[in-house]
Amino acid sequence: MSEVQPGFVRIRLDLSYDGTGFHGWAKQAGGRRTVQGEVEDALRTVTRSPETFELTVAGRTDAGVHARGQVAHVDLPRAVWAEQSGKLLKRLAGRLPRDVRVWALREAPSGFDARFAAIWRRYAYRVTDNPGGVDPLLRGHVLWHDWPLDVAVMDAAAKSLVGEHDFAAYAKKREGATTIREILDFGVTRRADGIIEIEVRADAFCHNQVRSMVGALLFVGDGHRDVQWPRRVLDAGVRDSAVHVVRPHGLTLEEVGYPADELLGERQRQARRVRVRTT
Repeated sequence: MSEVQPGFVRIRLDLSYDGTGFHGWAKQAGGRRTVQGEVEDALRTVTRSPETFELTVAGRTDAGVHARGQVAHVDLPRAVWAEQSGKLLKRLAGRLPRDVRVWALREAPSGFDARFAAIWRRYAYRVTDNPGGVDPLLRGHVLWHDWPLDVAVMDAAAKSLVGEHDFAAYAKKREGATTIREILDFGVTRRADGIIEIEVRADAFCHNQVRSMVGALLFVGDGHRDVQWPRRVLDAGVRDSAVHVVRPHGLTLEEVGYPADELLGERQRQARRVRVRTT
């Protein structure tokens, strides 16, 4: 478990951002603009601290990916929190750029870890097959697919990927990291305004997993592949060159779920265990 050091207090942050102008969540060398960098800089400024208080996040979003319901935590000196807690939220609002907002700051319960205590993350990918393209007011959040899409077959293909599997075929492999994940829900619907929403909820996601699975569903929806193809790719267990990683701007992290407070510590212990296939 991640322990809070003596003299510090763990603070939960709920935040959202438009990912268009960011090179992802995580700080990077070379001065690239990131969400983590902006929030940490703002925290250091408003608390008048000589040091940077490092954030831990529920899910590291890639460059161009948005978040509506992101969660992070930061450990602050107890004296700083006691002095700043009543005015910190408003001060951050005045310091942060307009494409990132912190909506809530509160002392986290014992055992809370924004990353390891989370039990699921829910993403939505939005796409339109409107022959005229994307509404200009939505162009930064909706992908245009220039073939008509059959939502019913896309939904059926998505349902075939639900469950715990090795998603190596849909993930960018990272050294020493497992690609076993459990998809809890996966569905495709068309809104009244014609926007297609592809929603997926899982305990965690591999790098590029959601955007790769969406790419497979689009190929099914426009008739280039049959409805069983995404599951065949999954079962093959290797990257398929026909699976395209769709552009990031259609993807939004919508929500992160956590267990009851008394279960947070146990959830951390479970999440830190490396999963292996049992069959």
